Amino acid sequence: MATASQWISGARPRTLPAAVAPVVAGTGAAVFADGEVWWKAVVCLLLSLALQVGVNYANDYSDGVRGTDDDRVGPMRLVGSGAASASAVKAAAFGCFAVAGVLGLLLAATSGWWLLAVGAVAIAAAWFYTGGDRPYGYRALGEISVFVFFGLVAVLGTTYVQVGSFTWPSLAASIGIGALACAILVANNLRDIPTDTVSGKRTLAVVLGDRGTRVLFVVLLVVALGSVVWLASFTAPALLALLAFPWALRAATPVGRGATGLALLPTLRDTGIAELVFAIGAAVGLALGA
Repeated sequence: MATASQWISGARPRTLPAAVAPVVAGTGAAVFADGEVWWKAVVCLLLSLALQVGVNYANDYSDGVRGTDDDRVGPMRLVGSGAASASAVKAAAFGCFAVAGVLGLLLAATSGWWLLAVGAVAIAAAWFYTGGDRPYGYRALGEISVFVFFGLVAVLGTTYVQVGSFTWPSLAASIGIGALACAILVANNLRDIPTDTVSGKRTLAVVLGDRGTRVLFVVLLVVALGSVVWLASFTAPALLALLAFPWALRAATPVGRGATGLALLPTLRDTGIAELVFAIGAAVGLALGA
């Protein structure tokens, strides 16, 4: 039976900035539109965290039962290591999705019932990333999903439930957040190219190859930088989002130098920090410019 610390490790807490950042940025856009509703921001945060942890447990379960984690390089997986049974990890994943569903129901009841459809699609995307008979994460579509759901949907949705409409600053922030969230996944899959190739897991990194994946990582950082320029066109203080780029540069350094395996773990950490600092800088800047 897995210990509490192993369950926490299995939840992959280092990925949680990817859940916090879009809510912070989306709320900053709501403040800029003079429509912030703080209790809804808190619900969005809890929902985003529940989805992120649910995705992590779902991936742990699905990859574990397929055997793709047998020779894993990186953080421990509960099923792959044998620390927890597959059924227990699957139950944990669906428990997190259930929490997200209840929170989504609350937001839909107060902001528009059509949001239930968005929530259902988001939960389905979380499960079928590596779950089901034809997981799209094994078909080089993971980055697209991350950009859509942890970028566009999460940021725009956070703004919408508070303001009641979509805004251009929210869209600009969502592109930057989505690009950095994608960069985290790209770095993760770059590290796992050797083992994913052997196991038949056809990620975008496997398709692009080592060099192409490294180029994609840098391109995503440039896209995030471009989104700051767009944000600053609405209000100059949004340039505070540039505070993220020392961490982005530090994240890109091992990628550019050809680091592999465990040597890429600092890139994952620093990209996550960059995303969170980007979100905080953008939110504070938008609030100052309100």
